[in-house]
Amino acid sequence: MNEVKTPKRPLLYYSICMILLLLLFNFILLPQMSKQEVKEVDYGTFMTMTENGKLDSVQIQDNQIFFKDKKSDTIYRTGVIEDPDLVSRLHTANVKFTKEIQKETNPMLGILLSWILPIFIFFFIGSYMSKKLMNRQGGSNSMMFGMGKSNAKIYVKSSGGIKFDDVAGEDEAKENLSEIVDYLHNPDKYRKIGAAMPKGVLLVGPPGTGKTMLAKAVAGEANVPFFSMSGSEFVEMFVGMGAAKVRDLFKQAKEKAPCIVFIDEIDAIGKKRDGHFSTNDEREQTLNQLLTEMDGFEGNNGVIILAATNRPESLDPALTRPGRFDRRVPVELPDLAGREAIMRVHAKKIKIDKDVDFTQVARMASGASGAELANIVNEAALRAIREGRQMATQADLEESIEVVIAGYQKKNAILTDKEKWTVAYHEIGHALVAAKQTDSAPVQKITIIPRTSGALGYTMQVEQENRYLMTKTELENQIATLTGGRAAEEIAFGEISTGASNDIERATKLARGMVAQYGMSKDFDMVAMQNVTNQYLGGDASLDCSEETQTKIDSETIEIVRTQHEKAKQILTDNRAKLDELAKFLYEKETITGEEFMNILEA
Repeated sequence: MNEVKTPKRPLLYYSICMILLLLLFNFILLPQMSKQEVKEVDYGTFMTMTENGKLDSVQIQDNQIFFKDKKSDTIYRTGVIEDPDLVSRLHTANVKFTKEIQKETNPMLGILLSWILPIFIFFFIGSYMSKKLMNRQGGSNSMMFGMGKSNAKIYVKSSGGIKFDDVAGEDEAKENLSEIVDYLHNPDKYRKIGAAMPKGVLLVGPPGTGKTMLAKAVAGEANVPFFSMSGSEFVEMFVGMGAAKVRDLFKQAKEKAPCIVFIDEIDAIGKKRDGHFSTNDEREQTLNQLLTEMDGFEGNNGVIILAATNRPESLDPALTRPGRFDRRVPVELPDLAGREAIMRVHAKKIKIDKDVDFTQVARMASGASGAELANIVNEAALRAIREGRQMATQADLEESIEVVIAGYQKKNAILTDKEKWTVAYHEIGHALVAAKQTDSAPVQKITIIPRTSGALGYTMQVEQENRYLMTKTELENQIATLTGGRAAEEIAFGEISTGASNDIERATKLARGMVAQYGMSKDFDMVAMQNVTNQYLGGDASLDCSEETQTKIDSETIEIVRTQHEKAKQILTDNRAKLDELAKFLYEKETITGEEFMNILEA
């Protein structure tokens, strides 16, 4: 859609610049312009030059004397000394001399001419320019210098805008939003039965899932004006400006109805009002104005409010209630079919090999958002260029997934022989424990090439289908797999290294979740001891229980990890020959596929 450009800076900006220029001129430039170089001398020099007839003119002031040389036109200055014969000497030397006369000036006149008059001149110039600008824009905004104007990006009707076909992997969200498009096209169909469209639709989901793109796709399908503004743009330094922007935005929307108003990251102004003292009362006033505006227009007036956020739990209940935001549309991470569809959409923008298996690539990119998948496709095209190929291949896409997950290969990082053996045993330990357990994802790839993320190696497991539930046994198997790397180091070398730090962190998080969140504890039954906030932004967890209970949770968490660690050590001990053989093979090859791994394991 084509964006209608609006003035980037209000006239207040230019007026302030003019006043600053005036200050610069009065205090710096004007004194410098009127200033002439003066040379300081003693009174004896003044007397000598007088007696030698070198002076052209002399000006005597109360506390200093200025005199000018005949030949060089140099101006000298000296202090005043009690000298009764000064006048007669100057007269004898035929020097022109004067005494400065103090002029009586009106200070108010100086202030008027230096400050007040220029400010009035700039004010009238600004008012004139403001009127001309408003006439050019239709005269819809009467706020002086643009203060309080919404500054929303306005996209007009365009046949080349984003459509639903450009947004893949979010079929449920598109189905929800297609009803709004139908209403904007055929409002009479809804009015006949008495149905009213939702006043507001809230898009919630993790970052990068396409919430903003979905909003633009709704406007593109409906072919109506689209107002876009971020929540942070409403918050101003001056009290009342945010509320004024809200009023102006809704005023413009009503004038251009039917239209769509999109507020991105609405949690910037829509957070809960908790009653505590706030250092930014402006945000709360802006929220109050938004609540008033959304409650003050009818649902059938053709203005649809769309908003997006990653933190729906932080929004004020008055904002999310029916009548304001009537509908909540989850925009979740895509499933396997969704990831494949998204990659196919983005693959149309590059030249790609016809033999690429998008299903396999999508399976490897489990948990990736739409933005990450777009980045994966672009990274594949860049890798193809670096390799001198004319199109991206399956290998480019698979490598680009690893780049997004673990970073680029560190070609300059050279491991010592001991470190290389340690990493090889560590990664084979993960893979071997996973392969010897049931209900574990198959191993796709094992590598000991360091990456820019800091990983010295990694083992990639790929689920063969979508998984929405995890059993207790599967969670325990995951913890055992995570401890397999450390267990392999203990068995092979009899000592441990720092390479398992990330494994320990993930295993502990899983075990604590089993005890405090998932009701898989032997002591607490189905009692939740842990609260999860910001579920779309990483899921921060905090314990909500007494100190005694926290001690018990810690004990049980440690017991779960210890049990699975012992199980991993037992699996590797029982398969020690295969552990050594696979580690040697990985040490020599540095990277092996899941198929090569299974062939050696089953041989």
